[in-house]
Amino acid sequence: MLKRLWLIFAQAVTVVLAGLFVVATLKPQWLRNAPWRSVPQGVTAQTERQIALPPSPPASVMRTGFSQAARLASPAVVSITASKAPARAGRGNDSFFGMPFGPHPRGSPQLGLGSGVIISADGVLLTNNHVIEGASDIEVMLTDGRQVRATLVGTDPETDVAVLRIDLPNLPVITMGDAGSLQVGDVVLAIGNPFNVGQTVTSGIVSALGRNQLGINTFENFIQTDAAINPGNSGGALVDADGRLIGINTAIFSRSGGNLGIGFAIPVDVARQVASALLKDGVVARGWIGVQTRELTPELAEALNLGPVRGVLIGGVVAEAPAAKAGLKPGDVLLRIGPQTVATPAELLATVASLKPKTLVDVSIQRAGKTMTLQVDVAQRPRPPRDQDD
Repeated sequence: MLKRLWLIFAQAVTVVLAGLFVVATLKPQWLRNAPWRSVPQGVTAQTERQIALPPSPPASVMRTGFSQAARLASPAVVSITASKAPARAGRGNDSFFGMPFGPHPRGSPQLGLGSGVIISADGVLLTNNHVIEGASDIEVMLTDGRQVRATLVGTDPETDVAVLRIDLPNLPVITMGDAGSLQVGDVVLAIGNPFNVGQTVTSGIVSALGRNQLGINTFENFIQTDAAINPGNSGGALVDADGRLIGINTAIFSRSGGNLGIGFAIPVDVARQVASALLKDGVVARGWIGVQTRELTPELAEALNLGPVRGVLIGGVVAEAPAAKAGLKPGDVLLRIGPQTVATPAELLATVASLKPKTLVDVSIQRAGKTMTLQVDVAQRPRPPRDQDD
């Protein structure tokens, strides 16, 4: 009896194994999807071909970076070609390289290549003054291929801002950001047309804020960034991680004209103020009193026996300027303009420039150890050629 049961068991096992062999040969997917089937630990794709890989995630899940910011801002950034009358000699290389007109054969027109940013639907553009300075013809090309001649609204060489206008329908407009909310380390993108290769987006961070006394412009309050800025980027957009405009790229520090990771942009709030003044009045009205100044270091104060005074030393006074008419003299230490104390030439320049022309302001000075107050009739700051007068 036992021998018969064993024979039946052996026959059943043989039939099952034969059936599995047939199924594995003809319908292997039946076995692959079987609920009882498990994959041994340590089995890899090379040793177990039956493991089903999960589907690839959608592109929107896989994509990282700042493509959305670039996509929002890029259409409003344009390329600018400015033609200029022939120059007698080419320009040399400067430590601070802004752009635009390089050496050309004598008698041939010069071409400047730069960028600009559309800030309003009626065709107002921001760019750098040095991009279009002295140009007789300005051409603007949009990213959609449209090309149009621009008209010059006005320029402000002392901040290196220029305003253009173009006449085209359905213009893309960039969203304005807040440069005042920036912090060192924030991610930024620089968008422009470097070396005329076409629109290019580079990324970096805010390296520093409030950079001044660089000798680039008269009025300086730059955003410093390590985002790659090269010749042709001038006038282009510096945007935040949301694609909002926070600066106008204007210059790089370079020994050869190429990017070294030290770029500078004009804060958007400064550019907007200048643009508003140029659109309204055609000029930026700034105060001027006509003094030449020096920083009063402790060593200089000691050498001049001025004592522990904090202010700005007046080195010269422009003849017939408001300061001269009010009685200011070389050697005076300027302490205060109206309610605002001034401790550096940069502070004095900014404070005086913020005053409205044709207004009276009290100026506190120290002369021969005594403090006195004079009243100055503020004048309109003259246009460049720029100097160090305040």
